Amino acid sequence: MVKSWTTDEALSGSHEMMAESPAEEKTAVEHETLKYSLLGPSLTKSGQDNVDQQKVSEIIYNASKGSKYFNNEKARDKNLTQKIERILGKKAQLEKLDLASDRRKADEYIAELELSRDLSQVVVHIDCDAFYAAVEELDRPELKDVPFAVGGGVLTTCNYHARKFGCRSGMAGFVAKKLCPELIMLKLNFDKYTAKAQEVREIIVDYDPRFESASIDEAYLNITEYCQRNNIEPEEAVEQLRREVHEKTKITISAGIAANAKLAKICSNKNKPNGQFSLPRDRNAIMAFMRDLPTRKVNGVGRVFERELDAVGVKTCGDIYQYRQYLAKLFGDKAFAYLMQCYLGLGRTTVQPAEEYERKSVGTESTFGEMSNPAEFRDKLLATAQELEKDMVRTQFKGRTICLKVKLHTFEVFTRQVIPPKAIYLAHDLYKYSLPMLSKLEQEFPGMKLRLMGLRCTHLVSMKKPDTMAFFGFKRKPTSPDAIESDFPSTDTSKRKASTLSTPDNNEEQWESWPDELLFEDAERQEREDEMQELETLSQEIAKRRHHGKEIMPNPKKGEEVEEEWWDCPICGRPQSASEKVFNEHIDLCLSRQTIRDVVQETTESKSRDSTPAPKKARLGNEKKEKGGLPGDPKQRRLCFG
Repeated sequence: MVKSWTTDEALSGSHEMMAESPAEEKTAVEHETLKYSLLGPSLTKSGQDNVDQQKVSEIIYNASKGSKYFNNEKARDKNLTQKIERILGKKAQLEKLDLASDRRKADEYIAELELSRDLSQVVVHIDCDAFYAAVEELDRPELKDVPFAVGGGVLTTCNYHARKFGCRSGMAGFVAKKLCPELIMLKLNFDKYTAKAQEVREIIVDYDPRFESASIDEAYLNITEYCQRNNIEPEEAVEQLRREVHEKTKITISAGIAANAKLAKICSNKNKPNGQFSLPRDRNAIMAFMRDLPTRKVNGVGRVFERELDAVGVKTCGDIYQYRQYLAKLFGDKAFAYLMQCYLGLGRTTVQPAEEYERKSVGTESTFGEMSNPAEFRDKLLATAQELEKDMVRTQFKGRTICLKVKLHTFEVFTRQVIPPKAIYLAHDLYKYSLPMLSKLEQEFPGMKLRLMGLRCTHLVSMKKPDTMAFFGFKRKPTSPDAIESDFPSTDTSKRKASTLSTPDNNEEQWESWPDELLFEDAERQEREDEMQELETLSQEIAKRRHHGKEIMPNPKKGEEVEEEWWDCPICGRPQSASEKVFNEHIDLCLSRQTIRDVVQETTESKSRDSTPAPKKARLGNEKKEKGGLPGDPKQRRLCFG
């Protein structure tokens, strides 16, 4: 059992220690909730059994106290506490009302959701164990028995020896050193990790060619068809997959097997490292599994939402039902729908390649040391615009809306957006329309100091030209391998951001759709990314930030992929597949067409020389038939044989 420090325990402990006066008690509570918040977004990471999280929080608290990051976290925690007080006040008012109608509506919605439950699919979530660390161990075997981490000022990952001390991803390096003085820190090597990830992907594509990459080291698979085709049980198939990955790549993966993606993600964390957990595809088993599951264990519930739910009494997914009549009024309809799905253990069963998700925005941002010179602001804005242009060209999009994001030295984040008169993508235009927003911010915050700047285009318009050759049934000849671009960029896409994902329009007729599930997962992921950015600054990581875990590439093709060869037809000049049979058939067709055209042309010319003039009435009829075409054009004449 992980010695995690829940909000409830933190608050109860502070009540026991500080009872001198309400003011002192309130201050103690605020300190305890702040300490819990400072534990970071990776509190639920595996490998932290028997870790004293209260001790960890004390070290983080004391190490960061007085810093700008600490002050910002303190302000955020205070705002959250005030928000929770408002939520509790509203709940107290609702408790005085008759909510029978709300309870009935909630029950009707639950019954409706039950009808959509699909237990026929087998969805697997695989996660490479301490991936970056595992790859480093292959080059340096001596690290296997010592605590070490990968990252700069912030830990990107660490091995399981380090996790026993409380170290985890998203933690500032100097804090990790205080927890584990003998911790070894290694620099990141993205090329190495990407290459190893590709090796894993080449294996899992045999189990599901349409697997979905969630990041560089995790993926979702639907192995229903694979199991049916090979007459194998899901558990046996996953064991085989894990064994194959280990034998060929020398790294281990953990897996979760369940009826949908949400449950599979939870299950993959149950038997880490190098294990698997299968949840029976049975309604009663799923309901029992979710009943005692802490809300924080669900992908999509972060620190903030966890505290809000905990405050109203929802600590586990089973508690959701008891408070169902309050949830929509306290948290909104989307949160209500998402929580009902969590209570029932429902989730999406559709798994598709990451590159098939429709992109909603393209953006870039970078962190840097404190910057206060207006001229430097403009240089940075221009450089950001130039970077964004590269992304826009690569993804073949223009944007109808451009957003500017800045983070002040106080860690406050502000965004502004504008709608240009036309869709844009060039750096000149991006800079031109974003500069007034920057100037306005300078007026709002005189003498402002920045440590982050970003630009993002939304309401995208595709720049891809329609394939007219394909429209008429002809194959297009690729100009070069570089001409085939991926629609899913590898550098500016996080593990699936809400801003970049949506359900494809052509799926409207399908019965299954889980927009709220992705929405809340992405909100939690954004919270983790924001935490990483702030910790990087706290650790004096002021170089431009390279996004880790975002190297999502198109799925490998199953089997050996041979580059297709093309032959040009000597008659029509159109490219054709390099198959003798097909190519000869095409040439025969082209020759027959040419022969017919020649015969028709000769016949037309002969008739025009030898035949007597047709009656005037007939000529008018022929002229009418030939209207819109060139005289003598065989395409505009009817052929008669016999």
